[in-house]
Amino acid sequence: MSTVLNPCAPALTRRKFRLQDFAEHKQKGEPIVMVTAYDSTSARLAELAGIEVILVGDSVAMVCLGHDTTLPVTLEQMLHHARAVARGARTPFLIGDLPFLSYHGTPAEAVHNAGLFLKEAAMDAVKLEGGRERLPAVRAIIEAGIPVMGHLGLTPQKIRQLGGFKPQARTAAAAQFLTEDALALQDAGVFSLVLESVPQEVALHVSQELEIPTIGIGAGPHCDGQVLVWHDLLGLDDTFVPPFAKTYRSVGKMIVEGLADYRREVKDGLFPAAPQTRSMEPQELDEFQQKVRAC
Repeated sequence: MSTVLNPCAPALTRRKFRLQDFAEHKQKGEPIVMVTAYDSTSARLAELAGIEVILVGDSVAMVCLGHDTTLPVTLEQMLHHARAVARGARTPFLIGDLPFLSYHGTPAEAVHNAGLFLKEAAMDAVKLEGGRERLPAVRAIIEAGIPVMGHLGLTPQKIRQLGGFKPQARTAAAAQFLTEDALALQDAGVFSLVLESVPQEVALHVSQELEIPTIGIGAGPHCDGQVLVWHDLLGLDDTFVPPFAKTYRSVGKMIVEGLADYRREVKDGLFPAAPQTRSMEPQELDEFQQKVRAC
């Protein structure tokens, strides 16, 4: 496998990003770079770009499976995509997103489902949404030896309760409540915390209060790292791009142009041309034609 896509691409990470690197990056003030990925190819490309952390997000429900929310994606579907990502990338730290209802029952059920991501899908950790209401599950999973990343702010699995994809922690009371949730999750043992769609002032305060690193998405520049969804980052779907996302390449437009060129060449009889065509050896062709005539 080639380790360079183009001369401008960053060098491939020399070693695997480890759990300990999260704390070390925070201590050194070095931002952590995370993206979502959902298959082997995207994972390999992320690795080639030097991405440190890959999240197999339950956002796969929306960006790959055509759902309007993350709620419908199943545990088996998440494991399926996690296995594919693990086959494509070796050096990034891999995190599997626990889907809706996979950790909402008993702590034992949460441990079992979280364990599948490590046992069957080669993930390094799992992520789950929620604050103090999820502490029994968080503690049980961590006690079982499974690293857990938390997620506060806009938590898409609560979208029905939140009334839509709306920014969170916009009032003083809500910001204080989120801060208390963050500290409780840290005390329970999570190694990092995603803050989604919250004011930058809240993200700054929480990041300063916590010893563990925060990973922001729509939370401003003061978090200890950032994460973006693959399809938003690369412009694969322009029907909706969250206001906090940035599109670095319009790959979707390039794909449409490539497909349109392919269609045109097939219609015009230009593809396949000589470089894409194989012919039999003359002796084999002659023998084949003799067999055809004999029939």
